[in-house]
Amino acid sequence: MKPIPRTRFDAFAGYVRRPLAHVAAEEHAFYEHGDGSILGMIIMDRQDEDFAGLVFAPDARLRYRCTNITEFGSRRRAETALRRAMEAAYQAPAEEHHQGDEVGYPVDFFKVVRPDKPRHPDFGSLADLHGYLPARRIIEPMMRWYDDADGNFVEQFQTNGFDQRIWELYLFAAFTEIGYVLDRRHAVPDYMLQGPHGTIAVEAVTVAPSQAGELAAAPSRETEGDRRAFLEEYMPIKFGSALFSKLRKKYWEQEEVAGKPLVFAIEDFSSPGSMVYTRSALPRYLYGFAYDWRYDADGHLIITPRKLQEHRWGEKAIPSGFFDLEDAKHVSAVLFSNSGTIAKFNRMGVLAGFCPDDVVLVRSGTRPNPSPDASAPIPFHEIVNAPGYEEFWSEGLSVYHNPNAGIPLDPRALPDATHHFLKADGQMLTKFTNLDPLASQTVIMTPATLRQVLSALKKSSS
Repeated sequence: MKPIPRTRFDAFAGYVRRPLAHVAAEEHAFYEHGDGSILGMIIMDRQDEDFAGLVFAPDARLRYRCTNITEFGSRRRAETALRRAMEAAYQAPAEEHHQGDEVGYPVDFFKVVRPDKPRHPDFGSLADLHGYLPARRIIEPMMRWYDDADGNFVEQFQTNGFDQRIWELYLFAAFTEIGYVLDRRHAVPDYMLQGPHGTIAVEAVTVAPSQAGELAAAPSRETEGDRRAFLEEYMPIKFGSALFSKLRKKYWEQEEVAGKPLVFAIEDFSSPGSMVYTRSALPRYLYGFAYDWRYDADGHLIITPRKLQEHRWGEKAIPSGFFDLEDAKHVSAVLFSNSGTIAKFNRMGVLAGFCPDDVVLVRSGTRPNPSPDASAPIPFHEIVNAPGYEEFWSEGLSVYHNPNAGIPLDPRALPDATHHFLKADGQMLTKFTNLDPLASQTVIMTPATLRQVLSALKKSSS
């Protein structure tokens, strides 16, 4: 029985939790049998403060589920009983762990289902490149739990729908980590989240490259003026097009959604790497405000809201302010993250212990500056494989609350996210619990060891 971090346990069995499980018991420690085929957990009953062990093993669909609970007692007795129970589970035939309610067969995201269709290049990297082995290994157990309501998830994941599907997988992992049970019995919306704060309907949205029209040509970003036009006009239209197309589907009229908060969860895949630098365009479009800033004589930052009327790119123009649209009152909030990428899965795979010895990930990016007078973020550089590095699936989630929502979203429903609110005077109020990265890029170094990378960095800084 070998101790493992929670990240590794969650990669295999985190999806079996129920939202109120933490109310009755507190999770204290996680273990695996020598080859990782059997998992264990020590819990403490919150009322009696005694301990028990839980054993987890793969069912007929290779989903790790609880197969045994030891008697409650002292922590030492629970650990001893768990060790014996895990060894017994390891020796038992696989069929003994099957629970009789499994429907269907294990899902394999990486078995090619349409050899006649070209693979998406990012799927090719994920499936074939050694440097993405951590991502591949953490996705493999996750896919056992992912219910394909559309019936075409694997095909699209491998071909022309990779961006949308990797974003949905990321949301699946993040919402599960937060503590929700995800109901995917209906094809739309993508998720019905069931948790302590009720049920939330979530529809995943991606900003895709334009194939025709005014927005098809790649905008120039060579000069400062080009970059400003790109973020202030082009990208708001791109975000607007994706969100408006979802708004037209009127999800709130569906029986399972009616009367519940509806959230659009969006990420930008409009061009390679675009999610790293386009986040500022989203609130500009959602609220229809720009913000001018200056420093006063005492060095304090002064921010002045300016109401926008439209966004224009060539002959194409749309009104600014998504939340001002009549039907948008049915949307409680827009959730954004730029972390729904294979780089995120690769980093989480490292933290879960799925990284080979000759792969090292180096992450660089920016974090918010907490100073009220700061006008620029704080840069950071971190080695993901290094001791002490920490990251969560929900890291980087931003929630933009709709000031006109008929059914507001309770911020407590997403406790680790950064929450943004529009005040009556046009100023933004932002509440955060962590200084999550605003954007980052991850470099894969292979063949390389952690010792080699640390040595090279030490030499370069001396």
